[in-house]
Amino acid sequence: MAMELPISFSVTRGEPRLVAPAKPTPRELKELSDIDDQEGLRFQVPIVFFYGNSSLMDGKDPAKVIREALAKALVYYYPFAGRLVEGSNRKLLVDCTGEGVLFVEADADTTLEYLGDAIQPPCPCFEELLYDVPGSGGILGCPLLLFQWVKAMKEKG
Repeated sequence: MAMELPISFSVTRGEPRLVAPAKPTPRELKELSDIDDQEGLRFQVPIVFFYGNSSLMDGKDPAKVIREALAKALVYYYPFAGRLVEGSNRKLLVDCTGEGVLFVEADADTTLEYLGDAIQPPCPCFEELLYDVPGSGGILGCPLLLFQWVKAMKEKG
């Protein structure tokens, strides 16, 4: 069995910024269901998706397209732009503030081809790819979603 070489690349990130709904949204409190409000479920779940290039995006800035689409989607899914708060008896509620979700742009000196099977679970480059924005790791009072778009820049070959 051949020994696999460690994967080496770096990621340079821009400043995190909030993407708010594109239009005004209702300001209200929404109570979570008892299933969603279980003490054992009060944690964040990191998820990574990988997408190759598409000729449909030629001449477009993918980060801008994602930000604009996200702002439009948050109009209809406005609770995601809010923050979790605790009510009486520690009951979780979504405070629909319209503050927005976090979005980070990044550049990586790698390609999907270079990463190859390393992006399959368990992904050894998970920590390098995901950005833990300081102050966003909690459950209460933090943005509910963090999106990061990474542009792969390494030349093939």
